[in-house]
Amino acid sequence: MSATADATMAKAGELDERLALATQRLGVQFRDVALLRRALTHLSYVNEQGLSGEAAVAASNERLEFVGDAVLGLLAAEFLYQRFPRAPEGDLTAYRTALVRTQTLARWARELELDQCLYLGHGERPRPGQPVRDRILAGAFEAVLAAIYLDRGIRTARRFLARFLKREADEGSLVRRIGNYKGRLQEWTQERLHVTPVYATLEEVGPAHQRMFTVAVQVGEVVLGIGQGPSKRAAEQEAARQALERLQAEEARGRDGTL
Repeated sequence: MSATADATMAKAGELDERLALATQRLGVQFRDVALLRRALTHLSYVNEQGLSGEAAVAASNERLEFVGDAVLGLLAAEFLYQRFPRAPEGDLTAYRTALVRTQTLARWARELELDQCLYLGHGERPRPGQPVRDRILAGAFEAVLAAIYLDRGIRTARRFLARFLKREADEGSLVRRIGNYKGRLQEWTQERLHVTPVYATLEEVGPAHQRMFTVAVQVGEVVLGIGQGPSKRAAEQEAARQALERLQAEEARGRDGTL
């Protein structure tokens, strides 16, 4: 997007109630308000404005979401490294996976009322009484984090994210959350499908101090998830998470739970 287009968006954004609400809820004063607006702009909205292809991507929050994912991973890793000084690498990786999952990011976004600030196309606007999709909200949270990082720097981004991480990063809670994917998947499949998930290690690579495991989880005759991690436990949890999300998505679409 050109500097002129950004300036036009910024000028219009100064009077935009959604930007005012977002600024208030985030607690961050942006030097470049157009960056915040772009972080809140979903691709569906841009497409409805007549843009397509690279121009649409440049005007939406997709590129910021890419940056935000990296910033989130870095700051979450830094936080956990300091919070749990005796935890091994495998546990830290599993903690981070549990800490910044899509549902958690979506919940943080709702707490910030980002669902009221997003620019969405008609096809993505929820019906009355229905929530904005978790994936859209999680992406918006990452995009906003990227905007804060690019506009105000890593220190401001760290302070902004810390208030959420500190509340979530109770070790007991994280341990329960890590172990919950396998337990929840087993409960789901036994209750609805009357089968028990089976895990199989597909690959184990790397030196002894830096192993990487790949594990598949199979329910009945279908492989529902393939996870990777620095330990078999972490890989199994990731595979179970994928399987559980797939089953839940299928049920939400009105399927009868069969594979």
